[in-house]
Amino acid sequence: MSKELYSHFHSDEHYFVDKAWDWVERAAQNHAVKLTDFLDPRQAFILTSLVNRHPDVHCRFDGGYPDAERRRALVAPDYRSLDEEDMEMAVLSVSSGDGKFLTLEHGDYMGAILGLGMKRDKVGDIHVIEGGCHCLVTRDAADYLHLNLSQVHRVHVQTELLPLNKLELAAVNLDELTLSVASMRMDGIVSDVFRLSRAKVLIPIQAGRCRVNWKPEEDPSKPLKEGDMVSMQGFGRFKVLEVEGVTKKGRIRVKIGKFA
Repeated sequence: MSKELYSHFHSDEHYFVDKAWDWVERAAQNHAVKLTDFLDPRQAFILTSLVNRHPDVHCRFDGGYPDAERRRALVAPDYRSLDEEDMEMAVLSVSSGDGKFLTLEHGDYMGAILGLGMKRDKVGDIHVIEGGCHCLVTRDAADYLHLNLSQVHRVHVQTELLPLNKLELAAVNLDELTLSVASMRMDGIVSDVFRLSRAKVLIPIQAGRCRVNWKPEEDPSKPLKEGDMVSMQGFGRFKVLEVEGVTKKGRIRVKIGKFA
């Protein structure tokens, strides 16, 4: 692969770029079919970009339901129909009769799963629902999790494997807030959303712990725009819902949706 291609991606992404390009080349030259683990939206974008560079390869994405954030990809020669291919996913249902269960959050389930030695790539979207959660997992990880996941944050749980058509989706809860900012600079908006000083947000941003649309972003002055998804490790994530306009004093009113 041309090293020139690396210039389009962050240095932290070069490892995945190499891996994805290998899938594409194998599909084109060896007629191989590759079913990936779950990819985040940025990885899916990178893979799509590489597939589009090769006329003899195509791919299909599926995360178990239409609006899935994390999705598996099937990379194959362009003559092969992918619509009916099995994407090998299952729904891991986690439940408990314990009243404390209602306090469990997305991170609690994720921590329990990773604590069993499971790789993050084997897990798709996690939906926290009444009385438990439904989690998309790769089929090769499903039985292991079903047998071994017995506790989530000190709460004893039971698990069950369900087909995809039994998946229950969580309602997306966004805490909306309206900010008045001097500019759309990332550091300023991040500091207002997470209620940190500008100086304190510079450290994680410059350390590569901040992502915009799932891409690492180390430039504090990067301007955000409507629709951008921003996350900062250890603090959470938010979406720029709307840029409402400019006040009489020249400040910009921005509507933010912070993920609960």
